[in-house]
Amino acid sequence: MTAAALEAHDVQVVRDGVPLLRDISLTVRAGEHWALLGANGAGKSTLLGLLGALTHPTSGTVEVLGHRLGRVDLRELRALIGHVNPRHPLRSALRVREVVLTGLTNSIERPPRRLPSADEEERADRLTEMLGLAGRSEARWPTLSQGERCRTLIARALMPRPRLLLLDEPATGLDVGGRELLLDRLDALREAHPGLASLLVTHHLEELPAGPTHALLLRAGRALASGPVAEVLTSDLVSTCFGHPVQLERRDGRWSARTRRRP
Repeated sequence: MTAAALEAHDVQVVRDGVPLLRDISLTVRAGEHWALLGANGAGKSTLLGLLGALTHPTSGTVEVLGHRLGRVDLRELRALIGHVNPRHPLRSALRVREVVLTGLTNSIERPPRRLPSADEEERADRLTEMLGLAGRSEARWPTLSQGERCRTLIARALMPRPRLLLLDEPATGLDVGGRELLLDRLDALREAHPGLASLLVTHHLEELPAGPTHALLLRAGRALASGPVAEVLTSDLVSTCFGHPVQLERRDGRWSARTRRRP
């Protein structure tokens, strides 16, 4: 049996007396690529915060890379996870290469007294190229498009060679061209790192790359369906998840959805 990168059992999250997640169980193994879908307010961000070692559950257990939350320093654990947040709070005008290198220290700014080694700089360049940014390595953060920023952050997340990659709505704010370039690079990433486990959060089926192996549908804080992608991403289940009758279509590995017309 392939080792688990993530394990959640009977997880509950309650904030100010309001239940945000109820009875969530999930196992993500090395080499699996999960899509996490749900309507706004379904609990996707709350669950991602648990899996990214940002918060603790109210009850239940969460193990990330073999470490149980509540028994490990969350700061140390977060350094082992590649977490891509498109709302990265960088304020400085760092160059693309410099942003990517901050992934080594899991910091927003470059540490003033830490110089990267030649091997680390070479790795940053390889990742920058793989993410389609070879010609932009010297470009500064404020001049980047939203798509370039997202791909820079994915390269940054991969710098410490994580076993787990979490992508929080990476296509947010992208136009069609930027979205398609991003998804193409995610497919290339999957092929280049076959042992990497990943989880991508979205509420748009069109923002999924061709590579997900599994999916989890969240509705009102509960898992509506979880398992192999072909069993979960069906017209009936997605219609129930989003509270609207939709017809799913898959072509060349990619999904689309439109309103299901009554006969």
